Amino acid sequence: QVQLVESGGGLVQAGGSLRLSCVVSGRTFSDYSMGWFRQAPGKEREFVAVLKLSDGSTLYTDSVKGRFTISRDTAKGTLYLQMNSLKPEDTGSYYCAASTRYVGAGGYYTGTSAFSSWGQGTQVTVSS
Repeated sequence: QVQLVESGGGLVQAGGSLRLSCVVSGRTFSDYSMGWFRQAPGKEREFVAVLKLSDGSTLYTDSVKGRFTISRDTAKGTLYLQMNSLKPEDTGSYYCAASTRYVGAGGYYTGTSAFSSWGQGTQVTVSS
């Protein structure tokens, strides 16, 4: 089993920055993709960013392009989400997730059903 533990959330003002971390432990697989999702109470969990562990390629949802960066530190076993120029609409609980599904060249899984392991979430609140 893969264990994922997120941290780094908090309360920030619009325009500020946060860096979320996801520590990965337990069983790991080279074919995994790692992603970040977010969810507001009573709403659907939505895709934010994904990174393919095989080649490091990334994909972002349109609303965060140019502001967020997903990255990894293999030596530390940690996935990051650097969030800059934060907006109130970025508010939500952020989850780290892992997928074991194989994806063809240029393809990415962005739906929650494709990710089998999830962290507990870390709250991000952006005020005006």
